[in-house]
Amino acid sequence: MEKSQTKKIIISFVVIIAVAVLGSVFVNLGMDWFNTLNKPTEWVPNIVIPIVWTVIYSAFAVINFLWLKNEDIPYSTVILMIINAVLNVLWCLIFFTLKQLLIGNIVIVLNLIAGFALIVNILKYKKLYGFILCIYPIWLSIATTLNLALWILN
Repeated sequence: MEKSQTKKIIISFVVIIAVAVLGSVFVNLGMDWFNTLNKPTEWVPNIVIPIVWTVIYSAFAVINFLWLKNEDIPYSTVILMIINAVLNVLWCLIFFTLKQLLIGNIVIVLNLIAGFALIVNILKYKKLYGFILCIYPIWLSIATTLNLALWILN
């Protein structure tokens, strides 16, 4: 593997870890507030959420590693990955830390749209990677539904 490929892989891992850690910090800052919210009777168990996000971030890390090991990730894909990363962190900040349900719903809907755009983009270049990462917009769909329910109930 060339030095430039190794550098890109390391940067990719650092960005993924930074997004996960920053999002987690914002979520943890608002957990006491979140636990006081009225939730629908059908709710994802709290233990499931960090597990799913760990799987998603791990999938992104593996896909980026495999892709960058052999070739550059297309520019449009990188831009969509960055947009999704920013929206993920922004949602954690707005929803949990700033406790803004309506604005959080707007951000997560934008994240959902960006998530589907990312998968469609990846499928153009690497079908297998797109199929593996389909968990991401599926989870965003579930999270968006739960966010909407929280906004309605609170």
